[in-house]
Amino acid sequence: MDEVKQIVTDIKAGQIKPVYFLMGEEPYYIDKISEFIETNVLAEEEKGFNQMVLYGRDVTIEDIVGNAKRFPMMAERQVVIVKEAQDLSRTIEKLASYVENPQPTTVLVVNYKYKKIDKRKALYKALKKESIVYESKKLYENQVADWIRRVLSGKQYSIAPKAAQMLVEFLGTDLSKINNELEKLQIILPKGTQITPQHIEENIGISKDFNNFELRKAVGERNVLKAHQIAQYFAENPKDNPMVVTVSLLFNFFSQLLHYHGLQDKSPRSVASALRVNPYFVNEYVAAARNYPMKRVSQVVSVLRNFDVKSKGVGANAISQGDLLKELLVRIMG
Repeated sequence: MDEVKQIVTDIKAGQIKPVYFLMGEEPYYIDKISEFIETNVLAEEEKGFNQMVLYGRDVTIEDIVGNAKRFPMMAERQVVIVKEAQDLSRTIEKLASYVENPQPTTVLVVNYKYKKIDKRKALYKALKKESIVYESKKLYENQVADWIRRVLSGKQYSIAPKAAQMLVEFLGTDLSKINNELEKLQIILPKGTQITPQHIEENIGISKDFNNFELRKAVGERNVLKAHQIAQYFAENPKDNPMVVTVSLLFNFFSQLLHYHGLQDKSPRSVASALRVNPYFVNEYVAAARNYPMKRVSQVVSVLRNFDVKSKGVGANAISQGDLLKELLVRIMG
């Protein structure tokens, strides 16, 4: 995120590079940088003749270079944006000769999503000399809630830890999807609002009481009634609550619990750091550790490995996902 801010700051200051090669697994920041250049480098009246958007599936490297070598018309520079450039992965190295000697009046932006170029080859080495090569890495799941908080803080909003966790569990690590939902909430809610689980439930449709977050908590507390109520809700809404996601979340929880048992320093700050969780959730691990000694946690992890296979349809074809989850809960809490 700091690298993105620096790129934007430099462009605003007029420090514009001839080539921006934006690559990596996470498309969100690739799109954001590209959109910023598309919107801000040229004045509105200059864009008609001097701004061009190409698509990788429709052009060759030679087409891109040919357009990049044109001179701007009645403007200081032109902007050439290549979207979906990953479709040119087999020939992308041919761009190296242009990058070695780019047209000084052209800003070439290459959006190379979901992939990255070989850093040992000529194109990457050429880009590192006078251009910008930005790699957008996918966030780990335990980093996404902090990302949500940072994005909202920049827009003068805050979010309750449980609400952030609900978004992560429902939408995964796709930053574009999460940002779309956050933007909907910002339209509805005034600045300064703390986004709560109630807001998430009412406006995005994620139940604040019947979700994987609450199931994990109920299992940790050995609250059999609550866990089975959630399992019944999941059975009635299987599309929104796939078994494979639930098993994965529980597996991660008990793996972290195993790690917790092995910690010498069990102070809240140390636990939060070691398990990479928000301090708000540390008490859940403390409570679960009382209910599940280390030996029992090891047994549960083994059970979850077995049910992970079953949730993918191996050896459990005749069992519904709802019944499978209920059986799993009995095996964990029984």
